[in-house]
Amino acid sequence: MRAVKTPALAARGLRPPVAKKVPKVDVVHGDRRQDEYFWLRQKDDPEVVAYLQAENAYADACLKPTLAFQEALYREMLGRIKEDDQTVPYRRGGHFYYSRTEKGKQYPILCRKTGSVDAPEEVTLDLNVLAEGHAFLSLGAYAVSDDGHRLAYSVDVTGFREYTLYVKDLRTGELLAERIEKVSAMAWSADPAILFYVAEDRAKRPYRLYRHRLGAPTDTLLYEEEDALFRLHVARSRSLAWVFAVAGSFTTTEVRYLPAAAPEAPWAVMLPRERDHEYHVDHGGDFFYLRTNGGGRRNFRLVRAPVGDPRPERWVELVPHRAEVMLEDLDVFADYYVVHEREDGLVRLRVTDAQDQGSHHVEFPEPTYEVAGETNAEFVTSRYRVRYQSLITPPSVYDYDMVGRGLALLKRTEVLGGYDPAHYRSERVHATAGDGTRIPLSLVYRADTPRDGSSPMLLSGYGAYGIAYPVTFSSSRLSLLERGVGYAVAHVRGGGELGKRWHDEGRMLAKRNTFTDFLAAAEFLVRGGYTSADRLVIEGGSAGGLLVAAVLNMRPDLFRAALLRVPFVDVVNTMLDESLPLTVGEFEEWGNPRLREHYEYMKSYCPYTNLAARPYPTMLIRTSLNDSQVMYWEPAKYVAKLRTLKTDTTNPLLLKINMDAGHGGASGRYDALRELATDYAFVLATLARATRGGPRRQV
Repeated sequence: MRAVKTPALAARGLRPPVAKKVPKVDVVHGDRRQDEYFWLRQKDDPEVVAYLQAENAYADACLKPTLAFQEALYREMLGRIKEDDQTVPYRRGGHFYYSRTEKGKQYPILCRKTGSVDAPEEVTLDLNVLAEGHAFLSLGAYAVSDDGHRLAYSVDVTGFREYTLYVKDLRTGELLAERIEKVSAMAWSADPAILFYVAEDRAKRPYRLYRHRLGAPTDTLLYEEEDALFRLHVARSRSLAWVFAVAGSFTTTEVRYLPAAAPEAPWAVMLPRERDHEYHVDHGGDFFYLRTNGGGRRNFRLVRAPVGDPRPERWVELVPHRAEVMLEDLDVFADYYVVHEREDGLVRLRVTDAQDQGSHHVEFPEPTYEVAGETNAEFVTSRYRVRYQSLITPPSVYDYDMVGRGLALLKRTEVLGGYDPAHYRSERVHATAGDGTRIPLSLVYRADTPRDGSSPMLLSGYGAYGIAYPVTFSSSRLSLLERGVGYAVAHVRGGGELGKRWHDEGRMLAKRNTFTDFLAAAEFLVRGGYTSADRLVIEGGSAGGLLVAAVLNMRPDLFRAALLRVPFVDVVNTMLDESLPLTVGEFEEWGNPRLREHYEYMKSYCPYTNLAARPYPTMLIRTSLNDSQVMYWEPAKYVAKLRTLKTDTTNPLLLKINMDAGHGGASGRYDALRELATDYAFVLATLARATRGGPRRQV
């Protein structure tokens, strides 16, 4: 690694905070479980707050020698970003919508122009104004009524993901009287005075669908989802003809629908829920289009059904089920539809003429990349807007001509400072797991990086919920690459890279595959000379933090350091507490510990449960006080317990708590960049210590 002239992270003479032990014993399946740090759950207890502040103070003291380096990294990363920038406008009705940023302001400014992109600008929502007086701001809903006169939007100012819905008159700029709490989703009807929204229960589960008429004192409850496994959502079709209310669990779906022009009509059920049958509905012309995985067709097939009679016996298959191809998404237009097909970890776009069913694929040149639909608000169009990027290609917005079959580049995110993609190499390679399964890895590194084990590497992973880990570009990551640190993503089982099978083989009673896959990927990188064990840093967030913490218990000798962000590390305790957000719904992802078999399996890998007296690598763990997905006390308890067990004396264990944010950390773009600069300073300074002394550790 190119020299990083920073002091050692370990600050001599500093003593970490010591959390008191208050035994709390539970009995589950006859197993007496003692949790000595349960008291850290008391968020409003001054003693808990004082302990968290002490952890922050200790972490800051240990990282103090890197303060100048943190600032240098921040300035370096900021210097690659065009601070005054604008997105590509998209058309919806008679307006062109876009957002822009201004130098020195934390949040985007949302705007539109009427009739032409050359028309005068109208600011619809300035998030910087909304953020005044708040340390955090997140925008949820943003939807304009069909007549273009009213904007419904929701914001969260705590990080707990509790959104309040407001309605703004875009003609006058005034807020209407509406203020609706705990709204998770909303959709306008065709009537600009009526909207639908979904409200959350005390456990943050979206469960009630309401109809609201502007100015009315009360709302009409339309549906309540009583099954705690299911969450509700409401959305409008691109055609604007229908409103869909979707009740879904991790394995099962049920869709209700009504004409957007008849908001007080009764809702119809598209297809009654059936265990292990997921389906997703879109609309075009005289047909509903359904991605469905019923009948054991796990990777979905595409069918269409007449709007007037969408029963399964009227379905016509358009794209068959294929074991090796996942139908991941669908966009329907008046004359075309676009299917997102994921094969061997990569998305391909299949474009089909809705009349003659002739289809073709959009081809992309790189071995590993990410492509997704941008905002395609217009139903009648022959152009499909996509965002393409890779580990070396910055985000690039294209319009694809579905008739002429040509890609037109509209905007590529500018990287200031003379970025040249030719200086870097990306690869898609495969490791082999213990059971013979091939595990894909995506890599990027400087073109002149040696393959002799001397190069540091940062390895990331996730592996949960069937979500494919995106291989996206990051201008900030250049601060690692330019210092000789390679970057890799292990596409482990539990994710969605290879379809539903890939997810199924890494969840429930197969979850340990996620961890052994990651270890196989790390060993592959070391054996292949990409790095060595004492120069390998791993990172993961949320369920990816669970992954990292689990492998640290299994093979702490394989890694030099670890960065865990909002990590889900107290699996057993959290899944036993059905009052917490997400717990019940996620029984279909992790299992239900009230069942003995699930409990015993979960206990076998839970990071908090399996901490032991052994050496652990250097670790930086991040959490947020207002996180509603992984409660702050999980990493706080994990660190408190680990301090009493780890046997090494030289590897720092640091906990940073953002006292004003939620699951995603700081919300302002400059604040988020400073957090990343701290993380990178931690990684680079730790690696600098490793490269200064001793032989490389191999596997």
